[in-house]
Amino acid sequence: MISDNTQLIGEAPAWLSAQEHVSRVAPLDRPILVIGERGTGKELIGERLHFLSKRWDGPFIKVNCAALSETLLDSELFGHERGAFTGATEMRRGRFELADGGTIFLDEIATASAQVQEKLLRVIEYGEFQRVGGSKVLTTNVRIIAATNADLPSMVERGEFRADLLDRLAFDVITLPPLRARPGDASLLADHFARRMAIEMAQDFPGFAPSAVAAMEAHDWPGNVRELRNFAQRLAHRSMMLSPDEPVLFDQSALDPFDSPWRPKSGRAPKASPALKADPDRIRQDETIPADFPSQVAAFEMQLIDEALSLSEGHQGKAADFLGLTYHQFRGLLKKHDYGKNPGKADPPGKGTPLKGPIRGM
Repeated sequence: MISDNTQLIGEAPAWLSAQEHVSRVAPLDRPILVIGERGTGKELIGERLHFLSKRWDGPFIKVNCAALSETLLDSELFGHERGAFTGATEMRRGRFELADGGTIFLDEIATASAQVQEKLLRVIEYGEFQRVGGSKVLTTNVRIIAATNADLPSMVERGEFRADLLDRLAFDVITLPPLRARPGDASLLADHFARRMAIEMAQDFPGFAPSAVAAMEAHDWPGNVRELRNFAQRLAHRSMMLSPDEPVLFDQSALDPFDSPWRPKSGRAPKASPALKADPDRIRQDETIPADFPSQVAAFEMQLIDEALSLSEGHQGKAADFLGLTYHQFRGLLKKHDYGKNPGKADPPGKGTPLKGPIRGM
């Protein structure tokens, strides 16, 4: 695929639609704006746009506009002449010179200052710029792909972003769906990331237990794919260190690496558990996002199934007894959740984390 760090994995309709959009606009030698929440893969999309374009064999230069002050960003993008400012002991070429014939990816474009925005406008319009402290007009042939998680039209209305620059950047706009709007993709991605962790550990990945798959699909992942990657690899590492051959169960504590009884207190009220938080407004605004309550119930039921089968060493009759169900009720519960048969789900576990005692009700 495009990147060695992660892949453009996903089967959800919203994700596939975004990929089709990328494929359509990639061959066009025009500026493109990529919009999405943090962790949705904007940089990967920028790479895909470049490598599917006619400039694929040219340089692909990335700049994070938020990581640099106004002066440093100006110098980083356009270069500087010797003596342009304190510490400028020699002439330095900027990223636009280095990207000549290729693509420059401007991440967090919304943070660029008014001065930098003005220079960007001229580069897009005429392909011309000047180094900091220089008077010579230089030219470059660069395709610009910009990305942000900000609402740029609203920033234009507030006078925080140039309207003419936005017009030129937004020849086409690709808006990436958040992970919560991609049903089924969380488990696919988690399996990919966990298997990579298993390779680092020189072990075979035993797979996620069905209850873990359900819990990951139920979680809304505010940090999107980046958060999911850290969680999946953290969880897989912990589980395989303790039980290398057992399917990996969901562990709420793995969502927050700072979770500890000795964590310094900030004096602020604790936040509600993100895995149990419902957002009715979000559900009403986007009907493609499943309601939290049913998905949380399904995740809880599958966790009980996993634990009961673990305690009974995979014997379904004994597992039904632990749950206070008849054998046929238990089989109906397995069928309801298609337990262990869906792609990406592990087979029912054998030994694992035992229950503390019989569970008499659901």
